Amino acid sequence: MSKHGIRFGLAGLGCLGALAHAGVLPDDRVDLLWHDYDGGGIQVEGPSVLIQKKITDDFAVTANYYTDLITSASLDVVTQASAYKEQRHQGSLGFEFLNGKTTYSGGEIHSVEPDYLSNTGYFSISQDMFGDLTNVSMGFTRGWDWVGRVNHGVVQNFHQSVDRRNWQVGVSQILTRNSLLTFNYEATDSEGYLNNPYRNARYVSSSGIGYTYEEERYPHTRTGNALSLEYKYYLPYRASIDGSYRFYTDTWDILAHTFTLGYTQPIGQSWIVDGTVRYYTQRQASFYSDLYPYLNSQNFLARDRELAAFDSVTLGGGVTWQLPITRYSWLQRSTMNFRYDRLSIHYKDFRDVLIPSEGPGTEPFYVLDANVMQFFLSAWY
Repeated sequence: MSKHGIRFGLAGLGCLGALAHAGVLPDDRVDLLWHDYDGGGIQVEGPSVLIQKKITDDFAVTANYYTDLITSASLDVVTQASAYKEQRHQGSLGFEFLNGKTTYSGGEIHSVEPDYLSNTGYFSISQDMFGDLTNVSMGFTRGWDWVGRVNHGVVQNFHQSVDRRNWQVGVSQILTRNSLLTFNYEATDSEGYLNNPYRNARYVSSSGIGYTYEEERYPHTRTGNALSLEYKYYLPYRASIDGSYRFYTDTWDILAHTFTLGYTQPIGQSWIVDGTVRYYTQRQASFYSDLYPYLNSQNFLARDRELAAFDSVTLGGGVTWQLPITRYSWLQRSTMNFRYDRLSIHYKDFRDVLIPSEGPGTEPFYVLDANVMQFFLSAWY
């Protein structure tokens, strides 16, 4: 996974989180998080602070600060450039307003790093109906990004823009006393400089290693659609199971399926454990190739492994401990949480050029294994 993929994923979580609930404002709380991603020659680590506060009975605000230090010596970097370190800072401010059974949510996210600047605004409406058994939500997210380039710590004269739009619709339905079904639809539209300024495509040549690199060229527009379905069932012994499926397709001819299965089990009055397995499979983009036959063989060129065909499996688990409160009267409750995920990605058409082979196009397919850890404290006041 590239640093850009990590960035967009985190930003998306911040925007889509507004659609996750309705009818009740969040409790006053503070979260302190430390995260660590280590895999594929990339390490991303850093803290995050989240504060939620009710201003009145029907209005609440949320503020978040997130930073990470990225150290990259990935396959792309070591074969085409040099390893680097950089830091990213992200801040967000959001609100929720409750009017009867309708919740209005909105906010802004600002992220900055040496070669990328991102500003994102989002707004959503959520409505409970039919005796609070059904919830319908709609949301819109707009992003304005600036893409730059840094070479050996020096910012280059390279300025490109990206405009992103995202529409979301969701329906949650309580089926029985113990079961909940959620449906979501998401449409995305991006325009501008959509490729990574550091990546190159490779093509067959008469050089000593049998191939040479040329600059990637992407289409300037991309439109995607995603459908997801999630089912949760509460078991009679205080546990719950949940499963979900997500289908995605876009105008770059990528088609993806995601399957997730989870289990949550309280233990006693103070502990909760959970486990998750996630399977993801993706078809390659129409203009992607690990090795092109010659220079400028296509109008659009890409060798970004995130556009390749691959399968991934994530196995994860977490534990939550409710801390005993004995000293502070203003503290309602607090928890200590730890989560670990093991990610394994097997690429079907992206080759590891660092491993000796009989020639270009015969190298073994690349395999990425990553460890993701999160440790955080939560306090309700």
